[in-house]
Amino acid sequence: MNLVTIAIKSIKQRLLSSSLTALSVALGVMLMVAVLVINGVVSDLFSQPSFGFNLVVGPKGSDLSLALSAIYRLDRPGEPLPYLFYKELKEHLAVEKAVPIAIGDVTEQGAFPIVGTIPEFFDLDYAYNKPFRVRGEFLKTPWDAVIGSRVAATNGWNIGSEFKLIHGGAESDHVHDEKFKVVGVLAPTGTPNDRSVFVSLSGFWAISGHEKPLKEAVDRLEKFRYPVPQSLRDKAEKPKKAHDHAGHDHGHDHELLDEQKEVTAIFVRTKTTVGAIALAGEINEDVRAMAVNPIFPMKRLMTMIVDNIKLMLLTLTSLIIVVSAVSIFVSIYNSMSDRRREIGIMRALGARRETVFTIILAESALLCLGGGVIGLLLGHGLVAAASPIIESRSGILVNPLSFEPLELVLFPVLLIVGSLIGFLPGLAAYRTDVAAALSE
Repeated sequence: MNLVTIAIKSIKQRLLSSSLTALSVALGVMLMVAVLVINGVVSDLFSQPSFGFNLVVGPKGSDLSLALSAIYRLDRPGEPLPYLFYKELKEHLAVEKAVPIAIGDVTEQGAFPIVGTIPEFFDLDYAYNKPFRVRGEFLKTPWDAVIGSRVAATNGWNIGSEFKLIHGGAESDHVHDEKFKVVGVLAPTGTPNDRSVFVSLSGFWAISGHEKPLKEAVDRLEKFRYPVPQSLRDKAEKPKKAHDHAGHDHGHDHELLDEQKEVTAIFVRTKTTVGAIALAGEINEDVRAMAVNPIFPMKRLMTMIVDNIKLMLLTLTSLIIVVSAVSIFVSIYNSMSDRRREIGIMRALGARRETVFTIILAESALLCLGGGVIGLLLGHGLVAAASPIIESRSGILVNPLSFEPLELVLFPVLLIVGSLIGFLPGLAAYRTDVAAALSE
């Protein structure tokens, strides 16, 4: 019989107290694993080293808000830009590709964010050297839609499914009459694209209420220093006739002038990296719009907020594990007085002092490691249970099977902690007087 087997039998003899002490370790490890996994998912999501574009161009304001709304769809977008600004930007000598998006609405079922865009959106890799893959086809007609993998799984949609949009977000109750038809389902990407619905920008503009009123459009163009023809001014002053959208059959697009069209943001891929820096400086010096490399505001978010929260939670869970370790120490140390006769018998049967000392250390280490294994399983189980809640409240997709390398460090640490815990009780066993123990 080896020493580990003897240590296991000793643990079984005090099954209740041993289970409770191991459980205390398991709870600490569970919380630590949950923190590591969720933090890892958030870090991967917000710390992409590169995108399929260099800049995000949007309205003046917060660079972080622009990145969160345009790329991650986690924040409300700012005041839209005129479509004429996009037409001007895409002709810039430094620009290789410019892709506009329009966001703000959500699906009637599931409240997934709607992204109005053009087919060229899918030419931009969703991450470095990772192109979009689709089952079906990309956007071709005004009423086509391409849905993310999570949208398809949650709503049970497939190619041919039809859906309506809720105007202005999930809290609104205004449902548009127009329907879009799913023509493609994206392969999973592990990004916010999985929970997004992409519709043709021309169809998005054709929906009632998505056009800029002509009078407001004229005022906006003047603010952006675009020339406004007198004929357009005269038309803007005329009373607008009511248009019935109830019988809209998708057989036509609304008569919409370019001056009335708006975009929420523009993804820009420049011909060179130097060109991106120069273009961003040029746009940011103007009062009309703002250009942002999304990597920088997201890195700032991670450094200032997410990393600090992670450190706080890891410190808290570490303290829980320390308290658990103390409880194991107290449990084993207090049991030594009851085990003096048992240790005396072992010594009388020929066990050396070192052997008894090692058995106590092995017992302590097994309790810590066993609690660690249970805590690892419970931690991923906790993430699995919490992931639907996290997704519904924040839109962040959490994979409970995600594994963080730091989890492997837990077990050597627990082994060391277990050895330290068992040292004093083991030393007490080492010093046990055989004759005194047998005479008790």
